[in-house]
Amino acid sequence: MTIVCPDRPGIVHAVTGAIVTAGGNITELQQFASADTGRFFMRVQIDMTGSDSSFTDAMSPVALEFGMDWILDVVGRPINTLVLATTAEHCVQDLLFRQRAGLLPVNIVGVLANQNVLGELVEFYGVPFEHMPIKSQEDKAAFEDRVRALVAEHDVELVVLARYMQILSPELCQELEGRAINIHHSFLPGFKGANPYLQAHRRGVKLIGATAHFVTENLDEGPIIEQNVTRVNHGESADALRVIGRDIESRTLRQAVGWYAEHRILLDEHRTIIFE
Repeated sequence: MTIVCPDRPGIVHAVTGAIVTAGGNITELQQFASADTGRFFMRVQIDMTGSDSSFTDAMSPVALEFGMDWILDVVGRPINTLVLATTAEHCVQDLLFRQRAGLLPVNIVGVLANQNVLGELVEFYGVPFEHMPIKSQEDKAAFEDRVRALVAEHDVELVVLARYMQILSPELCQELEGRAINIHHSFLPGFKGANPYLQAHRRGVKLIGATAHFVTENLDEGPIIEQNVTRVNHGESADALRVIGRDIESRTLRQAVGWYAEHRILLDEHRTIIFE
């Protein structure tokens, strides 16, 4: 169960009391009070002996009293996920492999790409692959309409931009607010455009990293979920930097997706609260 509400005394006491009333046993509890926004955040894992209805009956008056937004879900339930891609395979393959191995609680309903490069890889994992080229604004609109259709058809809970090299329209960003995750290198706002690792090599960077964040209509400025970094030196070629960067991107995206699937990410306006 996740809870977000205005902060005030008595929240934890009321919530834990409702859990006991419903016949639940707390196995994990994390909480945070934001001094910036005055909001309270909680994530609780509960071993339930009662029914969902009895839990709802116990929690409803507490939620009403404290003005809570709360969600109850089953730990480890694979969430329906749609992956958007272009040509880069590293993030897509990592997600597909970890789904198959049972290491990531997602059900990837399909991969939709604007280039016909990853079809064989995706189909190897038994996941549907669709290719819709984008060469005009009409193509882009059709692609995004297909995203909407797949989200509705498969009850998609998360859309992952796995190195999808197109900018989503403001309208689609708003529709997917809080449930679309993007991954990119952490050089931004420097080294924009093509070949960022070559640009970084030429400038002699000493740190390479990746950032996973929620998608918003402000390009690459959404709430940050996870970041990783590693040191490099002058002996690394541009190709070596690219390999290192791809590994960090895969790892960072995987972590963000896993946290999202486990309901460990809560939004506090423009930043995230992560209950690891």
